Amino acid sequence: MFTREPLGHSRVPLRLTDRPPPPFHASTTGRRRRRVGLLGGSFNPAHGGHRRISLFAIDALGLDEVWWLVSPGNPLKPKEGMAPLAARYASAVEQARRAPIRVTAIERELGTRYTVDTIAALQNRFSAHEFVWLMGSDNLVTFHKWRAWRRIVWSVPIAVIARPGYEMATVASPAAAMLRRFRVDPAQLRKRGEWSAPILVTLRFDPDARSATAIRAGAPDWAADYRDAALRDQITHRPITDFSTDPEPGSA
Repeated sequence: MFTREPLGHSRVPLRLTDRPPPPFHASTTGRRRRRVGLLGGSFNPAHGGHRRISLFAIDALGLDEVWWLVSPGNPLKPKEGMAPLAARYASAVEQARRAPIRVTAIERELGTRYTVDTIAALQNRFSAHEFVWLMGSDNLVTFHKWRAWRRIVWSVPIAVIARPGYEMATVASPAAAMLRRFRVDPAQLRKRGEWSAPILVTLRFDPDARSATAIRAGAPDWAADYRDAALRDQITHRPITDFSTDPEPGSA
């Protein structure tokens, strides 16, 4: 969902039962509500580019942490070549280690198929959190094709992670046209006592060459490395199992 990125798949041994570390910003802020970035995707597999984008957003927006929403199935992506949820989740846990990033497959538990429903469910369940939706500038071009995209705009701030040279004015889409009116500088968003959508923040980010596509091309059987992993969701703490044969909720 972001810039497609070359091989950067870590093979450091993974302890999947480890709990994620405490958030970096939690002890240094007096805010009543925790600020959490949401990064949805198939993570097929997760790689260093996802991690780099997340850490960049945490620093730029003053987030307490980022949650990676590993989709059981994305309605906008083909099933062919999609690894089982357990393998994709395990690869995300591996990449998120020792960072203020939590990995979750909570969409399966929530029973949500589209981003608009996932956001609503998360806001209802985690009312002590303020969420911001993170996405690449390429997704903004097609954002108007997402289910109830205007409801998303009015539900949470949106942070678009853009390539150098990207200009909001050059994006021709209904969503971009609407969101231009609500642009806020990242520094201003950090200082706001409370977030109130609609808000659009553009984050300039140097391209990262790594990509899940390249990883799959170089290691078609990458998912086999995680076949025997014992997994628990880092948000719900429920066991992660292979849902690859079930109907497919997703994050678009």
